[in-house]
Amino acid sequence: MTEPAEIAQSCEEVMPGVWHWRIHNRAIGGSISSSQLVAANGEVVLVDPVQLAPEALAGLPRPTATCLTAKCHQRSAWRYRERFGAVVWAPQGTASLEEEPDRRYGAGDTLPAGLLAVHTPGPEDVHFCFLLEREKGVLVCSDLLGRGEDGELDFIPLQYHDDPDATRRSVERLLDLPFAVLCLDHGPPLVDDPKAEIRALLERTA
Repeated sequence: MTEPAEIAQSCEEVMPGVWHWRIHNRAIGGSISSSQLVAANGEVVLVDPVQLAPEALAGLPRPTATCLTAKCHQRSAWRYRERFGAVVWAPQGTASLEEEPDRRYGAGDTLPAGLLAVHTPGPEDVHFCFLLEREKGVLVCSDLLGRGEDGELDFIPLQYHDDPDATRRSVERLLDLPFAVLCLDHGPPLVDDPKAEIRALLERTA
């Protein structure tokens, strides 16, 4: 099972219509595993969800879909499909998931809530980030980048990536996308000039 045992007790609203919560996941050595919920266009989407305490989840809009960025981020998707009927979207090319997703998507597809699927290979080939194009764009970044509590941005340890060079190229291409908020699957969000943080990371690891 890929579902972490930990349950987040609270969430934060990153910006109107976007919420974030996180756990310290024992399955990955106590590092942070994070989730987002996006409400837009009359739809409410969980992205790579870990569990949120029921009383906190009750204060959020009811999920209508779950979108997975990669096979390794199934997490609590199946639990929330059973609970809410939230249809699960998974990338084309992911095999042997714990359950069969309701829908498949590919690069450039528009997912529920207007999320754009951006192919970002490196951690594995079938790996995506999601772009929410709005006045203040939001990028949900999967296993490329992460950060500790109030820490600086860094690559997810490259020894766990299938192709570290491709990871770096994917991160470089993120700078071409229109976003001002960076939400992470492994760490708290960055809302103050995240592109500057990405450029600084690329410079210090050149």
